[in-house]
Amino acid sequence: MKLHQTKEPVTGTVNGIDRLMRNVQTGRFERSLSGLTAAGALITAAEIYLEHDKASFGNKWMWVPVALAPVGAAAGVAGVFSRRMAKTALPLASTAIIVNGLQGTWLHLQGIRQKPGGLSNLRYNLEMGPPLFAPLLVTLVGGMGVLAAVLRREP
Repeated sequence: MKLHQTKEPVTGTVNGIDRLMRNVQTGRFERSLSGLTAAGALITAAEIYLEHDKASFGNKWMWVPVALAPVGAAAGVAGVFSRRMAKTALPLASTAIIVNGLQGTWLHLQGIRQKPGGLSNLRYNLEMGPPLFAPLLVTLVGGMGVLAAVLRREP
């Protein structure tokens, strides 16, 4: 029994991963990633503010990620519209966000260690203490900005 094979007409549209790869190769993805960095900075800033407010901003360092977020968002938006900003302001702001996210991970670990039982009561303290991995999510937003700055930009 012979199977009937139909040929799909060749069109100019590219979908899925091929479209993404074409956008990376042509430089179009750089603008998109700049915009996603801006959006990610604002969304994470809102979450950080709410979580740190629950803790009454008990440590002055809790304000730093809240203050850095508008800087990252502004640099991301500027990177969408300006090649110069995408290659200067965006990587600077994004690097500051990455450094602050790593610092936050360290500070959250210290907060977990200060809970009753410290690291010997790790499972309970991970659940009840500051979220250990949340600051690492902030570093991903910074990483997106750095990646956007390194990518080729469309002419």
